[in-house]
Amino acid sequence: MVMGSLTQEAPLVIVGAGPGGYVAALRAADLGIDVTLVEERDSLGGVCLQEGCIPSKTLIHAAELVHEAKRGESFGVKFGPPQIDVEALRSHAGKVVGSLTEGVKGLLQRRGVEILRGRARFEDGKTLVVENSGLTTVKFEHAIIATGSVPIELPGQRDIGAWCSSEALALPSVPKRLLVVGGGYIGLELGMVYAALGSRITMVLNDATLLSGADKDLAAVVGESCRKQFDDIRFGTKVAGMERAGDGTFAVTIEQEGRKETLQSDAVLVAIGRKPNTRDLGLEKTAVRQDAQGRIAVDPQRRTADPRIFAIGDVTPGPMLAHKASREGKVAAEVIAGLPSAFDNRAMPAVVFTDPELAWAGPTEEEAQKRGLIYKVGKFPLRALGRSRTLGRTDGLVKVLFEPETERLLGVGIVGPHASELVAECVLAIEMGARLEDLMVAIHPHPTMSEAIMEAAEVAAGHPTHIAKPKG
Repeated sequence: MVMGSLTQEAPLVIVGAGPGGYVAALRAADLGIDVTLVEERDSLGGVCLQEGCIPSKTLIHAAELVHEAKRGESFGVKFGPPQIDVEALRSHAGKVVGSLTEGVKGLLQRRGVEILRGRARFEDGKTLVVENSGLTTVKFEHAIIATGSVPIELPGQRDIGAWCSSEALALPSVPKRLLVVGGGYIGLELGMVYAALGSRITMVLNDATLLSGADKDLAAVVGESCRKQFDDIRFGTKVAGMERAGDGTFAVTIEQEGRKETLQSDAVLVAIGRKPNTRDLGLEKTAVRQDAQGRIAVDPQRRTADPRIFAIGDVTPGPMLAHKASREGKVAAEVIAGLPSAFDNRAMPAVVFTDPELAWAGPTEEEAQKRGLIYKVGKFPLRALGRSRTLGRTDGLVKVLFEPETERLLGVGIVGPHASELVAECVLAIEMGARLEDLMVAIHPHPTMSEAIMEAAEVAAGHPTHIAKPKG
C-alpha cells in the first residue's frame, strides 16, 4: 500500500547509485550542484559493488590462491590439499562488499548528496515519481539515468532454480557438478572459481570460440587453460530445455548440430550476457530514444534526445563496464555544470579475470579489420620474458597493433599474469598518441612483467631483443 505523497524540487536527480550514478553525484556535488540520488536497493554501489565486480574478484582471489598452491610444487614448495571453508569465504566477501558500500554512503553524505530510496519512474521530461512507502514527486532541472543492467535469462530459468551470476556470487554451495551456460567473461570467471573450489565444470555455448569479443590469439591462451580446468566444453550448442528432478538435480537438454543430448548437473549457472535495465522507467513519457535492445541513444556529452535528461553506463551503447560508467558519469555532471566536457576517450580497457588474465585496450585485430584500419602487428611471447620464467607462468603474450606509416599505437592486448594491471600503461599510451618508439625507449624496470610491453613494441618495430628477428 502506498501511503502519503510529497513534492520536491531538485537541480539534478540521478537514478541509480552504481559506479556511474554515485560517481556522477560526487562530481556534480563538487561542482556546486545540489544532487538527489535515487536508489531502490537498501545498499549503495549498484550491481558492480554488491553482486558483480567486487564479490567476483574476492572469490577469484581465493581461486588464485588454490592455483598458486598447486603451482608451488614445481618450485619445490608443497602444500596439502586445500580445505575450503565456504561459510568463511562467503563471510569475507560480504565484509568486503559491506565496507565499500558504507564507504560510498559516507562519501555521498559528506558531499551533501540527498539519498532518496524507492523505485523511480518518469512522468515527463521534467518530473520523476519515486515510489517507496509513499510517493515523492521530484521536479528536476536535469536528470541522469544510471540504472545499469540485468542478466539475460533463459525461459523458465527462475522457476527451476538455475543460477544467474548474482546468485552464483552469493556462493550458495559448491556443487559437485556445475553446468555453465555461456562462454563469455562472466561464465569463464565463475566457472574457474567453482572449479578451484572443487566443482566439476561443463560449459555449453552458442559460439564457436570462447570470449568471442576478445582477440583470437589472446582468447586461445585462456581457452587452453579452460580445457585443463573444465571437464567439458561444448561449442556451437544451445539449451533446448531444463528440468529439475525430485532429488534437486538438473536435466539440461542441449542441441548441437541437430543432435539432442541431456546432461545431468547438480547446479546450473546461466551467464549469457546482460541487457539494459530500462524497463518500466516511464521513458515512453519523455523524448528519450531507445534502440531495439533497450539502449538509450546519447551524444558525446551523454545527453539524450530529451535535453534535460542524460544517460550513462550500461543503459547506453558500448561495453558494459563499471569504469566506462564512472567516466561517463563525470562527463555528464560536468556538462550539466556548464563545463566543456565530452566522452571522447580513445581507449576503453577491458579485462577478463580468468587464469591467466586477459586485457586489452583499443581495437582488437578483428575490430581493426572490420573498421578497415591499416595496421601491422607485433607479438612478444611471455616464454621469452625473465619475470614470467621466475613465476612459472609462460602461457601468454603481448600483442600490439600500430599504424605502419606513423608507428602510432592503435591497440594492445595482453594475456598473462597481472594483465589487468599492465593494461593501464597501454591505455595511457594510446590516449597520448604514443608511437612504438615511446614504448621502446621508456625504461621498464627489470625483471618485471611490464617489460613485455616494451619487448612487443620492439618486435613491432623490427628490432626485437629477446626473441629472434622474424624472417622476411
